Amino acid sequence: MANESRAEVTWKGSLLEGSGTIHDTSSGKIGDQEISWAARAEDAHEQTNPEELIAAAHAACFSMALSHGLAQDGHAPEQLDTSATVSFVPGEGITKIALTVRGRVPGMDAEAFLEAAEAAKANCPVSKALAGVPEITLDAQLEG
Repeated sequence: MANESRAEVTWKGSLLEGSGTIHDTSSGKIGDQEISWAARAEDAHEQTNPEELIAAAHAACFSMALSHGLAQDGHAPEQLDTSATVSFVPGEGITKIALTVRGRVPGMDAEAFLEAAEAAKANCPVSKALAGVPEITLDAQLEG
Protein backbone atom coordinates (compact mmCIF):
# COMPACT_ATOMS: atom_id res chain seq x y z
CA MET A 1 0.00 0.00 0.00
CA ALA A 2 1.33 3.43 -0.94
CA ASN A 3 1.89 6.09 1.67
CA GLU A 4 0.44 9.33 0.39
CA SER A 5 1.59 12.78 1.48
CA ARG A 6 -0.54 15.83 0.82
CA ALA A 7 -0.12 19.58 0.85
CA GLU A 8 -2.73 22.24 0.19
CA VAL A 9 -2.05 25.71 -1.18
CA THR A 10 -4.31 28.67 -1.81
CA TRP A 11 -3.07 31.21 -4.38
CA LYS A 12 -4.68 34.61 -4.96
CA GLY A 13 -3.98 36.90 -7.89
CA SER A 14 -1.61 36.79 -10.83
CA LEU A 15 1.81 35.20 -10.72
CA LEU A 16 3.80 38.44 -10.35
CA GLU A 17 1.46 40.39 -8.06
CA GLY A 18 -0.28 37.54 -6.29
CA SER A 19 0.66 35.43 -3.31
CA GLY A 20 -0.28 32.22 -1.68
CA THR A 21 -0.23 30.18 1.46
CA ILE A 22 0.68 26.59 2.10
CA HIS A 23 -2.02 26.02 4.69
CA ASP A 24 -2.31 22.33 5.31
CA THR A 25 -0.20 19.21 5.02
CA SER A 26 -0.96 15.61 5.78
CA SER A 27 1.36 15.56 8.81
CA GLY A 28 0.31 18.99 10.07
CA LYS A 29 3.99 19.74 10.70
CA ILE A 30 4.32 22.39 8.02
CA GLY A 31 2.17 25.21 9.29
CA ASP A 32 1.01 28.18 7.29
CA GLN A 33 3.81 29.27 4.96
CA GLU A 34 3.49 32.33 2.77
CA ILE A 35 4.70 31.95 -0.83
CA SER A 36 5.18 34.44 -3.66
CA TRP A 37 6.94 34.94 -6.96
CA ALA A 38 9.35 37.37 -5.31
CA ALA A 39 10.42 34.70 -2.82
CA ARG A 40 11.10 32.41 -5.75
CA ALA A 41 12.71 34.71 -8.30
CA GLU A 42 14.19 37.61 -6.35
CA ASP A 43 15.80 35.82 -3.38
CA ALA A 44 13.35 37.34 -0.89
CA HIS A 45 13.83 35.33 2.30
CA GLU A 46 10.74 36.50 4.17
CA GLN A 47 8.73 33.71 2.57
CA THR A 48 9.35 30.15 1.41
CA ASN A 49 9.26 28.94 -2.16
CA PRO A 50 8.87 25.60 -3.93
CA GLU A 51 12.62 25.23 -4.38
CA GLU A 52 13.28 25.59 -0.64
CA LEU A 53 10.80 22.80 0.00
CA ILE A 54 12.41 20.66 -2.73
CA ALA A 55 15.82 21.28 -1.12
CA ALA A 56 14.51 20.12 2.26
CA ALA A 57 12.92 17.03 0.72
CA HIS A 58 16.04 16.13 -1.26
CA ALA A 59 18.41 16.57 1.71
CA ALA A 60 16.15 14.44 3.92
CA CYS A 61 15.65 11.67 1.35
CA PHE A 62 19.34 11.54 0.46
CA SER A 63 20.31 11.33 4.15
CA MET A 64 17.88 8.47 4.72
CA ALA A 65 19.11 6.58 1.65
CA LEU A 66 22.76 7.07 2.60
CA SER A 67 22.16 6.02 6.20
CA HIS A 68 20.41 2.87 5.01
CA GLY A 69 23.12 1.99 2.51
CA LEU A 70 25.88 2.52 5.05
CA ALA A 71 24.11 0.42 7.68
CA GLN A 72 23.50 -2.40 5.19
CA ASP A 73 27.24 -2.42 4.51
CA GLY A 74 27.94 -2.73 8.23
CA HIS A 75 28.85 0.93 8.81
CA ALA A 76 25.90 2.63 10.46
CA PRO A 77 26.71 6.35 10.61
CA GLU A 78 27.04 8.24 13.87
CA GLN A 79 25.85 11.37 12.09
CA LEU A 80 25.18 12.72 8.61
CA ASP A 81 24.88 16.47 8.01
CA THR A 82 23.37 17.12 4.60
CA SER A 83 22.43 20.25 2.72
CA ALA A 84 20.81 20.67 -0.66
CA THR A 85 20.92 23.92 -2.59
CA VAL A 86 18.41 24.26 -5.42
CA SER A 87 19.15 26.85 -8.12
CA PHE A 88 16.12 28.36 -9.87
CA VAL A 89 16.38 30.63 -12.92
CA PRO A 90 13.18 32.41 -13.99
CA GLY A 91 12.22 31.30 -17.47
CA GLU A 92 14.42 28.19 -17.24
CA GLY A 93 13.32 26.48 -14.04
CA ILE A 94 15.48 24.44 -11.69
CA THR A 95 18.94 24.37 -13.25
CA LYS A 96 21.05 22.73 -10.55
CA ILE A 97 20.94 20.97 -7.21
CA ALA A 98 24.08 20.80 -5.08
CA LEU A 99 24.11 18.12 -2.39
CA THR A 100 26.70 18.37 0.38
CA VAL A 101 27.14 15.74 3.07
CA ARG A 102 29.55 15.46 5.96
CA GLY A 103 29.53 12.16 7.77
CA ARG A 104 30.93 10.53 10.85
CA VAL A 105 31.06 6.83 10.03
CA PRO A 106 33.27 4.61 12.20
CA GLY A 107 35.44 2.14 10.33
CA MET A 108 34.89 3.60 6.86
CA ASP A 109 37.41 5.22 4.54
CA ALA A 110 36.77 8.30 2.38
CA GLU A 111 36.59 6.38 -0.89
CA ALA A 112 33.96 3.95 0.41
CA PHE A 113 31.96 6.85 1.87
CA LEU A 114 31.98 8.69 -1.45
CA GLU A 115 30.90 5.52 -3.24
CA ALA A 116 27.99 5.05 -0.81
CA ALA A 117 27.02 8.72 -1.17
CA GLU A 118 27.01 8.46 -4.98
CA ALA A 119 24.74 5.41 -4.74
CA ALA A 120 22.37 7.27 -2.41
CA LYS A 121 22.32 10.26 -4.77
CA ALA A 122 21.42 8.02 -7.70
CA ASN A 123 18.84 5.92 -5.89
CA CYS A 124 16.93 7.99 -3.35
CA PRO A 125 13.31 8.47 -4.49
CA VAL A 126 13.57 12.26 -4.55
CA SER A 127 16.71 12.14 -6.72
CA LYS A 128 14.83 9.88 -9.10
CA ALA A 129 11.86 12.26 -9.14
CA LEU A 130 14.23 15.13 -9.95
CA ALA A 131 16.02 13.29 -12.75
CA GLY A 132 15.08 16.05 -15.21
CA VAL A 133 17.28 18.59 -13.41
CA PRO A 134 20.23 19.31 -15.73
CA GLU A 135 22.88 19.09 -12.99
CA ILE A 136 22.95 17.43 -9.59
CA THR A 137 26.32 17.61 -7.87
CA LEU A 138 27.61 15.89 -4.75
CA ASP A 139 30.28 16.91 -2.26
CA ALA A 140 30.69 14.05 0.23
CA GLN A 141 33.36 14.02 2.93
CA LEU A 142 34.08 12.00 6.02
CA GLU A 143 34.83 13.86 9.21
CA GLY A 144 37.06 12.56 11.97
